[in-house]
Amino acid sequence: MADIDIPAHLIELERAAWAEQQAGALTLKTAEAVQAAYRRHGVSGVGRMEMEMATKKAVRHPEG
Repeated sequence: MADIDIPAHLIELERAAWAEQQAGALTLKTAEAVQAAYRRHGVSGVGRMEMEMATKKAVRHPEG
């Protein structure tokens, strides 16, 4: 995957969602907020799915 400039707000939202998932307490509000942010970001020239995958990888596997 090519280097993608991930906005800080997407990292923050994904971290919050990941923390809730790890605790078994992901809320609909958090999940909707993350997905809405990905949809809004779609105008950056990077595909929505590509951005989501890169963000999740950065949050869940930061050593990579």
